[in-house]
Parts: sequence; structure tokens; C-alpha cells
Amino acid sequence: MRIALNNPEIPQNTGGVLRLCACFGVPLDIIEPCGFQMTDAKLKRAGMDYIAKAHMTVHKDWDAFRAARPGRLVLATTKASVPIYDFAFQTGDILIFGSESSGAPDYVHAAADARIRIPMRPNIRSFNLAVSAGIILSEALRQTGGLPSSDVGV
Repeated sequence: MRIALNNPEIPQNTGGVLRLCACFGVPLDIIEPCGFQMTDAKLKRAGMDYIAKAHMTVHKDWDAFRAARPGRLVLATTKASVPIYDFAFQTGDILIFGSESSGAPDYVHAAADARIRIPMRPNIRSFNLAVSAGIILSEALRQTGGLPSSDVGV
């Protein structure tokens, strides 16, 4: 299981996803261009010391990402008809998220093997990127038996 962020724009969201990945032991792929520098102070503040505990790979573009990461792409999008709770996740899935302002471009939709959505009330645009990643990753790991076992909790 992996998370991939395609063209993220907000460093605080990416920092939050880095922290999420560190906590669950899931690798993160960041596909450039980004709306910030990877050295951005806001990214570091949101990711805190968890950045050092996360496994992150930065790819220069979509083609470099796909060359490095073949596998089943599961796109999180509000345009999907399949709710995450009705989808069968697999251990090798790459959960991909588009940019905060525009979502995933057409070429990502075309490459996706599946499209999923988080159920929510009507007339609400979307969840925050980091929140979406947390909800979907948690369900995917639950389904595949990949949740870390620990006596330490929130």
C-alpha cells in the first residue's frame, strides 16, 4: 500500500500526509510539480519530526512516477460512484490524490484502475486532502489487514 500525491499545492497538507504515512508505515510518493518547495517551513512544521520517520520519494513528473511505481492505481475523487466502503482494496494498491484546487487531471483519471469516493453529505465540495488520505488509508489498511498493531493510541 502506498499514497501518491499528484501536484500537491499546500505544504501543510503534504506535511499532514507525511505524518499519516509515518504513523501507518506507508510510503509516500510526491509527483511534481508542487505548489511549494520541499524545503518549505510550513511543510516541515506540519510534518514535524515525523518527516524523518516517513519513507518519501519525489518524482519529477507523472511519467517518472509511473516508471518507478507500476501497480494498481486507486484514485480518490469526488467524481467517483464507488464509495470506499464498497471497494475491495488490495495490499499493493497505490492510493492517488490530486491537487487541492483542481483534483486529478484527465491523464490521471485515464490511468486509474479504479475511482473511489468518501461518502459525505450532498452539496459539500470535498474533504481536506490530508483528512481524505487518512480516511481512505485507514479503510484500505483495515480491509487488507495492514493496520499496525500497538498498545499505544491517540
